[in-house]
Amino acid sequence: MVSLGTPLSPSATRVMLLGSGELAKEVLIALQRLGVETIAVDRYADAPGHQVAHSARTITMSDPAQLRALVEAERPDVVVPEIEAIATGTLVELEAEGVRVVPTARAAQLTMDREGIRRLAAETLGLPTSAHRFCDSLDELRAAAAEVGFPCVVKPVVSSSGKGQSTLAGPDDVEAAWQYAMAGGRVTGTRVIVEGFVDFDYEITLLTVRSVRGGETVTDFCAPVGHRQEAGDYVESWQPQAMSPVALDRAQAIAAAVTADLGGLGLFGVELFVRGDEVWFSEVSPRPHDTGMVTMTTQWQDEFELHARALLGLPVDTTLRNPGASAVVYGGLDAVGVIFDGVDDALALPGVELRLFGKPESSTRRRMGVALARAEDVDTARATAREAAGRVHPRA
Repeated sequence: MVSLGTPLSPSATRVMLLGSGELAKEVLIALQRLGVETIAVDRYADAPGHQVAHSARTITMSDPAQLRALVEAERPDVVVPEIEAIATGTLVELEAEGVRVVPTARAAQLTMDREGIRRLAAETLGLPTSAHRFCDSLDELRAAAAEVGFPCVVKPVVSSSGKGQSTLAGPDDVEAAWQYAMAGGRVTGTRVIVEGFVDFDYEITLLTVRSVRGGETVTDFCAPVGHRQEAGDYVESWQPQAMSPVALDRAQAIAAAVTADLGGLGLFGVELFVRGDEVWFSEVSPRPHDTGMVTMTTQWQDEFELHARALLGLPVDTTLRNPGASAVVYGGLDAVGVIFDGVDDALALPGVELRLFGKPESSTRRRMGVALARAEDVDTARATAREAAGRVHPRA
């Protein structure tokens, strides 16, 4: 039996989120709907999650001493990493001392860098992945890119939202890709991964939920989420993505294998490449995924509610309600405290919702919001979501 206390009282069930961006904000709201006391932590003040949590804290989460001091001072019942740039070694230590980390400290540590999770998938679990090499210098990258072959993709081992990622058409692109990766990494370091190009038909995020049912840990899957990226960052997503039964079975088997090895409870975003009936593992996040924001308009329980329920040991329902799509609203300019024009025009479209994240600062390619559209079919939803996003105009 799961029991939950009352927020801001001695009986409170207290959950700390490390990272308070737009995804964490929705998890915090889902937790609060269940009567959980929430603590939002980020590297800068007034992050989106700070604006809704019971308590807001600002620290450098990659600093082991600061992270330990905060957890020991707050004494949360659960710690939930929501970004990659965290002192995961400290999380491992805290977990060994009795602090519950969701899904596990090992999962956070393995997935914070592409090397750990790629070696787990390819070498330990024997799952199909693209050809890849890890490099510590420009000379190593030149050799690895030639070995993997062109075109290929270069990424920092630790980054998010496509930062530092580039596609190389030939040898002349290597040096610029190295410099871009060095500038885009989330932590200081010079290690990159170069990946052979997979000639896929489409890519999906398979939202995978590990929860408790009847006293046993079970795995459920949401309908596959299709998505389109530019420069490694998602610009639109839709659900469901049509795929063959064979490909869906293979995708679910890969996702189940990876998440079972990582362990714990919660929602995982498993990224996969698909060509016909063939499926390749790409990456996994042990938390809600940006492409999964579409579930706010497609599922009875969106990815944030699924994560909140699962980590609390509560039942989940991954049922699809209707087709839908999401499209990103970019900042379009460098400014503080932007104003959004056209919100009424966007919401006048049928089946449209908006989420404006409340980020204090905008930049040209910073994700400031998302337009959501539900419809009878995916194509209509995609067109409507793109139109809605295009009607929102941030200005200084």
